[in-house]
Amino acid sequence: MITLKKEDGPADLGGVTHLSIGVSWDPTAGSSGGVIGKLRRKSGTDLDLIAVAMQGADPVRLAGLDSLDPLGNGSLVHTGDNQTGHGDGDDETVIVEFSKVPDNITSIVFIAAAYKKGSAFQKARNISFKVYDATGGSTEQVADIWPSLLTNDNGCAVAKAMRDGASWKLQVINETGKIKQGDEQALMRFAVSK
Repeated sequence: MITLKKEDGPADLGGVTHLSIGVSWDPTAGSSGGVIGKLRRKSGTDLDLIAVAMQGADPVRLAGLDSLDPLGNGSLVHTGDNQTGHGDGDDETVIVEFSKVPDNITSIVFIAAAYKKGSAFQKARNISFKVYDATGGSTEQVADIWPSLLTNDNGCAVAKAMRDGASWKLQVINETGKIKQGDEQALMRFAVSK
């Protein structure tokens, strides 16, 4: 079993063949109560979990938004978009099968963003990123990452998987930043900076 913390640096994934990263959040009404607050909670906010496959310093594929299997072989799969944060458990998940990741992919950066216009981290509560060792069909949680509630940012670099010879390492990042909403280039620049 691996245990991941930002302070520990990159963790050798060794025998981990499948990794799963999920994001969950609860919608909030902000400072609004009453009927307005109920309507805002009902509509929720849309956070997006995105995995950016990198070839050296270049982003070459995105898992998330409208692309669920960007490498076309099931090695990097997004399970679908939850636009409200309603429901139990992880609201969005990305699954990586390391043995199928093409050799030209050198790293994968996992980002959560309030990417669509009108969405914001301030409109969500209890944001949590969970990392699971999904080897052999299990779902053993190895990290629980919580971004700061004080941020006015709309993006969070959660973690980065890096190829290390024939194996992989995973680094917890947990750093927030601003990403221009609706701008895919800004999203990729944010991933490159991590």
